[in-house]
Amino acid sequence: MFKIQTQRFFRFFYPLRSIDWLLFLSIFSLLLIGLSAIYSVELSQDVSEFIHVQKQVLAIFLGIAVFFCIAPSNYKLLQNYALVLYFLCALLLIGVLVLGETIRGSTGWFVIGFVSFQPVELMKVSLVIALATYFSRQGRRPFDARMFLESGFISFIPVMLVLLQPDFGSASILLGIWFFFLFFAGIPWRYLFYLALAGCVLFFISWNFLFADYQIARIMTFLDPSLDPLGKGYNVTQAIIAVGSGGWFGSGLGFGTQSQLKFLPESQTDFIFAVIAEELGFFGVFLLLSAFGLCLFRLGRQVSHSRDDFTAYLVLGIATVFFLQIVVNIGMNLGLFPVTGIGLPFVSYGGSSLIVMFSLFAIAQSVAIHYRSGHADVGVLS
Repeated sequence: MFKIQTQRFFRFFYPLRSIDWLLFLSIFSLLLIGLSAIYSVELSQDVSEFIHVQKQVLAIFLGIAVFFCIAPSNYKLLQNYALVLYFLCALLLIGVLVLGETIRGSTGWFVIGFVSFQPVELMKVSLVIALATYFSRQGRRPFDARMFLESGFISFIPVMLVLLQPDFGSASILLGIWFFFLFFAGIPWRYLFYLALAGCVLFFISWNFLFADYQIARIMTFLDPSLDPLGKGYNVTQAIIAVGSGGWFGSGLGFGTQSQLKFLPESQTDFIFAVIAEELGFFGVFLLLSAFGLCLFRLGRQVSHSRDDFTAYLVLGIATVFFLQIVVNIGMNLGLFPVTGIGLPFVSYGGSSLIVMFSLFAIAQSVAIHYRSGHADVGVLS
């Protein structure tokens, strides 16, 4: 009996020999850079117990466990559970509005003891699967108004629930996922006009009825930082100073003036890119962006080699979530976007976001495994 169970165990993990090692290496590099930056930030804390480092390491181990459970499985089975996952995540978003904790002005967290998580992170995965399933089942027929409205309705529900928290940053990521799917599906230009018009209406409603005062202040300060240079505009100003002072090789881990002297708030989450730029300089930023670029390149190869629509849409959605969070976070640190609380994937401190990212890339690795093992009707990656 023991021998049979052992054989089943190794048979389940046997496909892992075919994982995309370049993708895995890039993720490992991001985790290492992120842990180094979080460790550096904690050096300046009054209590030197490195609590954030310990929690991040724990989240990494949990994420790795999730990764090795999902990666060997058949990703195409996700189509069968797309509707269930979507409604479950929608219920969680409704539940967090009633039972959730308010943190930094947003009621978007479930807190159970010392564990907390954001349901919106799960919705990112669910929405990708739901939209991939929907568009893949439309076949190759031309894009029409029905596809536009139905896919928009699928995306609109979670976006509105997230705006009610309010969490403008996560809502923009969800909208961005839908937007990229529309482009990939071949949306006509006239629909883009309707989409822009709907976006203006949604922004008007959000500005007047949904946005909290601090979010309106963030946007106004983004447009004109001089309105509140020592208040709402302080974080962005300090982040820009940190990025600009890094030079070629930075000041060294633990020696950044902005992070170590606590001029830079939220330095282990929202503004961790500024910490890396200041302490590791251009060289560290180059390594960081290279790792991000390698991830996106490998995901892009999977999309281009896909021979069925569901696989292509699914990997596209994973790449979209990854890409949007990179752009928004780095844009925040450079003063190009308002501060929205979006972390840097695999780098910023945050357990729920990290585990969800591991889940998304586990699905991508499942695609790579089936490519190379010949278990799915897809091409072979090189």
